[in-house]
Amino acid sequence: MSSNRLDAMEDDSVQTPDDLLRQVALGAESAFESLYDAMASRVFGLVLRVLRDQAQSEEVTQEVFVEAWQQAKRFDPSRGTAASWLLTIAHRRAVDRVRSSQASQARDMRIGIKEFQDSYEDVEENAILHDETVRVARALQQLSAPQREAIQLAYFGGYTHLEVAELLKVPVGTAKTRIRDGMGKLRELMGVA
Repeated sequence: MSSNRLDAMEDDSVQTPDDLLRQVALGAESAFESLYDAMASRVFGLVLRVLRDQAQSEEVTQEVFVEAWQQAKRFDPSRGTAASWLLTIAHRRAVDRVRSSQASQARDMRIGIKEFQDSYEDVEENAILHDETVRVARALQQLSAPQREAIQLAYFGGYTHLEVAELLKVPVGTAKTRIRDGMGKLRELMGVA
């Protein structure tokens, strides 16, 4: 091998992350591989300390290096080293993931509480309806049979006064009187004014 090729290989092996990132900005894939090899464990370690989750830390580390590849041209060596730039991206991404996770948990909690409240209100409403149905049924049993039949046909059967009269084979006036008197007695029995 010529001495120039050896010098070039030695230069590649001692390149700093700053040198590698500058080459990445020019689209050098081999420099990106070297940068990844040099920095991945540090980036992963920082992310893992923030997230405390292996799988998420691996995802965020990958996102950091994708961002580094895409944004390498924005690296400014006058503002810091490539290592600090990458670690800043890593920390920011990890914190964003924590915030996103917390927001998601809070949202899930709010939705869960609302669904629980809705469910509780449905149960409460059903219980009240059941209690009222039982009260009405008991009160209906205390009416005379003709009043009870007329009210059940008119209010629970949906029939008109004329239809109630025809079904009970009584004059319309009699059907209306049974319904009116029965409703008055029901209000009294149920304590409704």
